[in-house]
Amino acid sequence: MATGRTHRPATRSRGIPEATVARLPLYLRALTALSERSVPTVSSEELAAAAGVNSAKLRKDFSYLGSYGTRGVGYDVEYLVYQISRELGLTQDWPVAIVGIGNLGAALANYGGFASRGFRVAALIDADPAMAGTPVAGIAVQHTDDLDRIISENGVSIGVITTPPGAAQQVCDRLVAAGVTSILNFAPTVLSVPDGVDVRKVDLSIELQILAFHEQRKAGEEAAADGRAPVDTDADEAPPMRATPTGRKGPDGDMPAVMPA
Repeated sequence: MATGRTHRPATRSRGIPEATVARLPLYLRALTALSERSVPTVSSEELAAAAGVNSAKLRKDFSYLGSYGTRGVGYDVEYLVYQISRELGLTQDWPVAIVGIGNLGAALANYGGFASRGFRVAALIDADPAMAGTPVAGIAVQHTDDLDRIISENGVSIGVITTPPGAAQQVCDRLVAAGVTSILNFAPTVLSVPDGVDVRKVDLSIELQILAFHEQRKAGEEAAADGRAPVDTDADEAPPMRATPTGRKGPDGDMPAVMPA
């Protein structure tokens, strides 16, 4: 039975900046941990430290919610949990469909944290006919041929893509055509979507590359502190690089390719 569409959270209509919206889940995670320990109130400094932000930024963020705390007492933990959950739309049930039930898709389907945070895995979809009917996390996998019907019957507005990169855009297009308006993309590719569709990208390799950058910087700083010059093993091998237009269009116009000079 179709559940119908549910309204989206009112964060944008209330003028809450996107940067603040991105930090609300951090506050909610910290507050939930405090709630589980039966902590009744928390100061802005304590909560900011737990969330990994500075207290001035936290107080500014909470002002958008109309929550200012009480001087000398702090913030009521349970009320803030409710307030942030409501603002993020987590006080209602969000059916989610995962497309691409390989190792990553199956792991996400088995993740127990979705239900406690307002999300319900309503459907698992895969292009492999051999997967059809196979139970994963207690849910039978369905074939992509039935994607439109699956999305409609389950009232899905959030889709999770865990396919290989070559299939991701086609899956994205089909999800959008079926009425999905928010997509979480784990495929290592950039998706093109129409206005009104939100995409969040999760790329573990990029996060690891950023960590590698910081590790390299720390190694260089340690070498400088010890009076040793950092060694660039590729300095004599890598040719200089120049940007050459390729004619491909990106969101801001021509997308240059970097090629050896």
